[in-house]
Amino acid sequence: MSITDHDIENASSDVVDDEKPEVNKKPEADKKPAKDEKPEETTSEADEAATVKSKSKADSDKSRARVSISVRTLVISAVICVAASAIGVLTWLYIGALDKLSAEARATSNKKHAEEIAQDYAVHAAEMNFQDLNAWKVQLVKGTSPELKEKLTKAAGEMEQILTPLQWVSTARPLAAKVRSDVGGTYVVDSFVSVLTKTMQAPEGLQSTATYSLTIDSNKDWQISDVGGIAAALGQK
Repeated sequence: MSITDHDIENASSDVVDDEKPEVNKKPEADKKPAKDEKPEETTSEADEAATVKSKSKADSDKSRARVSISVRTLVISAVICVAASAIGVLTWLYIGALDKLSAEARATSNKKHAEEIAQDYAVHAAEMNFQDLNAWKVQLVKGTSPELKEKLTKAAGEMEQILTPLQWVSTARPLAAKVRSDVGGTYVVDSFVSVLTKTMQAPEGLQSTATYSLTIDSNKDWQISDVGGIAAALGQK
C-alpha cells in the first residue's frame, strides 16, 4: 500500500488540530492564578482592616470603661464625704443637745434641792417648845456653815430668855419655797411656813406666816451660809 501526498497532508492536518487544544488550554491555566491572586490580596486587606477596627473599638471600650469607673469612684467618694460630714454634724448637734439637756436637768435638780433644804430648815426653825428648847437649838444650826452656826447659837441663847417666860409653843407646816437667785452655785431661797403659836397671853393660838430667806452654797456641800427671818417667826419686826 502506497502513501500518497494527500494522506500525508491529512495526517499533518490532524496533528495540528490535536495540538491546538493544548496550546489553547495553557494560556487558560496561566490566567487562572492571576485571577485568584487579586481576591486573596483583597481578603487579606479586609481582614487586617477588620482587625484594626476591632482593636480600635476594644481600646475605645476600655477607655470608656476607665472613664466610667473614674466617674463612679469620684461620685462614690463624694457621697461618702458628704455622708461623713452629715454624720459628724448630726453627732455634734446631738451631743450638744444632750449636753444642753443635761445642764438644764442639773440646774432644775439643783434648784429643787436648794428649795427642799430651805423648806425643811424653815419648818424646824419655826417649831419651838419652851420645855425643850435644846432640840430647837440643834435644828436651828443643822446644816449651817461654821460661821453661821456660831451666830445662831448666840442668837438662840438670847431668844431663850424670851421664849421660856412666855411658855412659847409653836408648830409649823410648809407652804412654799422658791429660788430667788442663783449665782455660781450659791442659791438664795425664800421659804414660807404657816405657824400656829400659843403663849400664856394667847392660849387659843395665833396663826401667822413666817418667811425665811436662806443662802445655800452648793459648792460647799450645800451648807447654809446665811439665814434671815427668824425674828418674823417670833412676831418681831
